[in-house]
Amino acid sequence: MDRGFFRKVDVPDHAHYIVAFFVAVIGAVGVAGNALVMYAFYSNKKLRTPPNYFIMNLAVSDFLMAITQSPVFFTNCLFKEWVFGELGCKMYAFCGALFGITSMINLLAISIDRYVVITKPLRAIQWTSKRRTCVVIALVWLYSLAWSLAPLLGWSSYIPEGLMTSCTWDYVTSTPANKSYTLMLCCFVFFVPLGIISYCYLFMFLAIRRTSRDVEQLGTHIRQSTLIQQQSIRTEWKLAKIAFVVIIVFVLSWSPYACVTLIAWAGYGSILSPYSKAVPAVIAKASAIYNPFIYAIIHSKYR
Repeated sequence: MDRGFFRKVDVPDHAHYIVAFFVAVIGAVGVAGNALVMYAFYSNKKLRTPPNYFIMNLAVSDFLMAITQSPVFFTNCLFKEWVFGELGCKMYAFCGALFGITSMINLLAISIDRYVVITKPLRAIQWTSKRRTCVVIALVWLYSLAWSLAPLLGWSSYIPEGLMTSCTWDYVTSTPANKSYTLMLCCFVFFVPLGIISYCYLFMFLAIRRTSRDVEQLGTHIRQSTLIQQQSIRTEWKLAKIAFVVIIVFVLSWSPYACVTLIAWAGYGSILSPYSKAVPAVIAKASAIYNPFIYAIIHSKYR
């Protein structure tokens, strides 16, 4: 790859420094916050339940996202160009893809887990175990690894983006490989999981409402035992609500980036300025910092 590929972008110096400031804050908060979540789960045995394994996995992927992306991004912003060479660019982009996709697919796994527990409680008793949860988590990482490795193996490629201080897959150059990878990635890592998550939450909500109605219509004797069951479902629904807030925040973080890549995919890449590519990238990387705050506010045991 020629040196011109890592060209400087003609923007004022302060633009790089502003991005550097936000990236530094994201990195520091992301590393510290997610390290605290991991410490909480490590030190408190009561938190080591199968549903919380998914939260722990999310903290791990967010922690790795913050620690592999922010220092490199920050350093490049100070130099106002990509300084880590072609291999550094590929490794940085690979890590960003791997940990970002893992977080999204992990949220999908959380939604399906909550859906099964709330809408099919008897089946969930047979299904839910720590071993099965660990198998699902391993599958989440394998699925994410497959998508992240693809550009290293020739389906699209990893290149500098935006202000040329970070790297991602090539969604700008209009080739069949790049266009097909961008479309498939957006579909199978963003839109399809989002559709399944929406389906899960709609039917969870309907199941909770139906249970509440059924309890109201029962006689007092039967109601007592059913109330215990309803209480159990309510507890599961609380965990589902925490996951829902996490999902909404994650989707809002990654939506601008998804829009930018689809604009380029549709052939309108020329209208995208370096800023319009750099800012969504920073917002997407910020997705690694919110979850510890969400748990601290909503999750009583974690708090």
